Amino acid sequence: MFSAELKKPALKFLKSIKDKTLLKRISDRIDELEKNPFPQDIERVEGYKDVKVFRVRVGDYRILYFVDYSASKVYIEKIDKRGRVY
Repeated sequence: MFSAELKKPALKFLKSIKDKTLLKRISDRIDELEKNPFPQDIERVEGYKDVKVFRVRVGDYRILYFVDYSASKVYIEKIDKRGRVY
């Protein structure tokens, strides 16, 4: 099992969410990524050279993350609306 660590941009976005339902949905999705960092609806994000960055959908929002196998961590890089996250 992996543990999730939120990077500064992702944490800032979560703190700005006023909609409790959306916050719950995103939180549940992060919990799912801790159990299985490679769900079926995963997509690889182009443009990152150092690490393989993936994205999962939560409605109109996207969670960008990468996995560190040696530390058993899922690093949540960014969370935002589809048009702004890339």
